[in-house]
Amino acid sequence: MPETGQASSGSSIRRSSTSSRRKPKKNQIPLGMLVVVLMVVVGLVQANREPMLGFYWMMGGVFGFILQKSRFCFTASMRDPCITGSTSVTRAVLIAFAITTIMFTAIKFGYASMGLPVPGMSYVTPISFATAAGGILFGIGMVIAGGCASGTLMRVGEGFFMQILSLFFFVVGSLVGAAHFGWWKEKFIIHGPSVFLPDVFGWVGAVVLQLLIIACLYKAAALWEEKKMGGSED
Repeated sequence: MPETGQASSGSSIRRSSTSSRRKPKKNQIPLGMLVVVLMVVVGLVQANREPMLGFYWMMGGVFGFILQKSRFCFTASMRDPCITGSTSVTRAVLIAFAITTIMFTAIKFGYASMGLPVPGMSYVTPISFATAAGGILFGIGMVIAGGCASGTLMRVGEGFFMQILSLFFFVVGSLVGAAHFGWWKEKFIIHGPSVFLPDVFGWVGAVVLQLLIIACLYKAAALWEEKKMGGSED
């Protein structure tokens, strides 16, 4: 018993000495305030040159802050259910899809009801094998790089070298893809059918159908997490 007490006291002394040697965390509030001031100054300078530049600068900072604090990333929404079983980010993405479905449908329907050209129709592109192949390749690249476009930009701001490297090749790949997109479009993309759901199911039917699909995916994600996380606890 005395030996045990001495061992426990010795280990506690080592832990306390180790904790005492830890460097205190630096106060980053002054640095953060300085960054905010610099962002405001740059935004005012840009706004004087062109009002929209100041607006874009402000919105970029706001989105960056939200991304960094929420850890919102499309890669994590697809990767985490397979690796950790967590679907919190997956469900957040699905909620975002549901909100944007309603909002964009309202905008498009407003234009259509007034007889105006529906905005965004240039993004209704043909669906073909190229769509699936591109999605799979991009998904593999996102997992290897550790982030999607938004997640990569957010982590570049945090100073991660891996994401800086990923961003560089992201830009290079985008430039190469844009230079050769005409060939891919002519040979593969344009041969598939283009589907605009309101043309098939009507505006209300298209919204209801898409929201039902999102709701089913949300429920499946919740059940998946309950199964995986519950099984890991057992």
